[in-house]
Amino acid sequence: MFQDLTHSNISKFQVSEFILTGFPDIHTWQHWLSLPLALLYLLALTANILILTTIKQEVTLHQPMYYFLGILAVVDMGLATTIMPKILAILWFSAKAISLPECFAQMYVIHCFVGMESGIFVCMALDRYIAICRPLRYPSLVTDSFVVKLTVFMALRNSLATIPVPVLAAQRHYCSQNQIEHCLCSNLGVTRLSCDDRTINSIYQVLLAWTLMGSDLGLIFLSYSLILHSVLKLNSAEAASKALSTCTSHLILILFFYSVIIVISITHSAAMTIPLIPVLLNVLHNVIPPALNPMVYALKNKELRQGLYKALKLNIKGN
Repeated sequence: MFQDLTHSNISKFQVSEFILTGFPDIHTWQHWLSLPLALLYLLALTANILILTTIKQEVTLHQPMYYFLGILAVVDMGLATTIMPKILAILWFSAKAISLPECFAQMYVIHCFVGMESGIFVCMALDRYIAICRPLRYPSLVTDSFVVKLTVFMALRNSLATIPVPVLAAQRHYCSQNQIEHCLCSNLGVTRLSCDDRTINSIYQVLLAWTLMGSDLGLIFLSYSLILHSVLKLNSAEAASKALSTCTSHLILILFFYSVIIVISITHSAAMTIPLIPVLLNVLHNVIPPALNPMVYALKNKELRQGLYKALKLNIKGN
């Protein structure tokens, strides 16, 4: 009877905060990671602000393709800012405690921003498809209104579809452990600590990944398949090369974004043996793309490169 009473008291207990322990297995020297992570975060903010400033100032960049790039820059900064201040606080000041509402809020924003980034990639693929496969109809189809409507749709889609993730996590009962072997509040990392059944959380996580990421990746693949089919029909090799060059930077970012997500999904199965790998990949996936995206576009896009030179007041030709 005493054991039943003890079990009952434990089951009613609810933790008031979580402890983010940081990177598993390297707690003693994980503070050394703060320097490269801080530099990546600073680079992400600086590069994306510069991209936004350049797009705003240069009239030649007032085109749908660059509007989508500007939206991507805002999403990237939001994603990096959602996680990096807390990670740096953990590494610098051992500020590992996070309240349950803050943790669930961070969980929601991360899912929302990652889904939004995937959605913007779809918008950019659609823009390139119309520009290359339907060039005569491009000015009438891809207007400023089209960009606004598509962006609002993606924002609503991701903000609404990801609401159940923190809601379901908040409904779990956390009665014993409160230490999360992670630097951020990931859905699986948090719900793993619950004392009750978390099957519904895992099911919705998989469902969300397949419906959002899966459908986005499918639409991107379809768009570029149609683009490739259209380009291969061109008689001029120079025209084909020019058409594909406008898609190169976009493809690089897409391949990196989705390949890391796939790797993270695979490595989660090995989390029990090497827990550091999925945690490190998860953090890097949320900070490297925001720093990488502006540089890839600046290097591969002549118009944007020339605009950046003007913004930086460099007397260099963007060849």
